[in-house]
Amino acid sequence: MMDAQPLDSSPGLVKPLELVKLKSARSKKLIIPTVIILLGIASGWGISRISGSSTVASSQLISPESISASNLKIGEIVGVPDEKSFRDKADGVLAEGGFEGEGSYHLVRPGGASQNVYLTSSIVDLSLFVGHKVTVWGETFSAQKAGWLMDVGRVQIMELNVKPPNESIPFEEN
Repeated sequence: MMDAQPLDSSPGLVKPLELVKLKSARSKKLIIPTVIILLGIASGWGISRISGSSTVASSQLISPESISASNLKIGEIVGVPDEKSFRDKADGVLAEGGFEGEGSYHLVRPGGASQNVYLTSSIVDLSLFVGHKVTVWGETFSAQKAGWLMDVGRVQIMELNVKPPNESIPFEEN
């Protein structure tokens, strides 16, 4: 006679049942975080579409390659549309020349030479804007000699052919 063993105590049948439970627990641990991540990505994308990533209308933004000195218009913006990369902002009349080797151009602003912003740019050809009042967006760099040194990524034309404010304030002796 054969010894009869209950089916549930058989080693061959119990192990697969434990293995199935283990795989189910692992898959829950992987599925839930994956779903959360996908929902986060989808909601972020949706919010960016609703709020918009830039306040500048794309019709106003001009690529730096398509601009020339002869077709400049007030209000046009030339450069990179990403406002987050270029957060610093200054305005004034653009003039040629840096300060002791720092910058190639500068913004002349009211208050004298101490208020100038010295500029460089590998994105926008600043020579097109010399003599015009502009607003520039860029990234401020630490300078050795200039008071304010900025790498420009965007330029907006405010006025054309503007006489710069007096660059030097006369010093009066008592």
